[in-house]
Amino acid sequence: MKKIDEEALARAYNRALSLEKSGHFDAAADAYAEVLALDPEDHGGAAVRLASMGRGDTPEKAPDAYVTTLFDQHAEVFDDVLVDQLGYCVPLLVRQRLQALELGPFKRVLDLGCGTGLTGGALRDMAEDFTGVDLSENMVEIAHEKDLYETLYVAEAVDFLDDNEDEPFDLVTATDVLPYMGALEPLFFGAVDNMEPGGFLVFSSETLPDETFAGRNFMVGPHQRFAHSEAYVRDRLAATGFEILDFSEITVRMEEGEPIAGHLVVARLK
Repeated sequence: MKKIDEEALARAYNRALSLEKSGHFDAAADAYAEVLALDPEDHGGAAVRLASMGRGDTPEKAPDAYVTTLFDQHAEVFDDVLVDQLGYCVPLLVRQRLQALELGPFKRVLDLGCGTGLTGGALRDMAEDFTGVDLSENMVEIAHEKDLYETLYVAEAVDFLDDNEDEPFDLVTATDVLPYMGALEPLFFGAVDNMEPGGFLVFSSETLPDETFAGRNFMVGPHQRFAHSEAYVRDRLAATGFEILDFSEITVRMEEGEPIAGHLVVARLK
């Protein structure tokens, strides 16, 4: 693999970011193209930023190198920033929704995108056995220190689902995972392959008004995260064999003082 010229990459990325923030989107797109030429694995998420500006194709998901870099960098302060500053409480909403539907306790739970263990902490007493998976090694190390999971893996969610040969799970959670992927079929089909019949899939997603989607199933929103239309999520769940038990509108988090709209979904594998 060709070694990245870190100095040239930093210059190109900073120039692209400056152009983007000043509203010179065409020039920023050219600069991000230079970034991608220097760093094809896209550690800085140039492809996602291009899509958020309406330049270039919407990728099927955020680049693995970008997600890994993003969360490795923020692992130490992740809980404080996400929960205290951004008002993120999706794991507690998951717990409340499962209890309201009188679901659980569970034998084997798979927490995709487990991060530092926020969902693991919220659901720990509802499960006999907890497995966590995250792309960020630094995040997994912090989750390990909390002693919430029987098993932890450093892996991309869909790759793990494709390769896993452990016993099936009766609950699969994916909180704050969908904002880093566009097409949902690989995740949903992968979940099916790793679940008990009658098992449950619980996940959160971000969304935008229908007029913003303009007929698209998903898009990269203004904060460089993927948003999914409600119709697309419902359609893909049905196509992969899930029955929707609950589909709720939630505030996923705050961003620059504004609430980010999303959905919390509980589905059962038929």
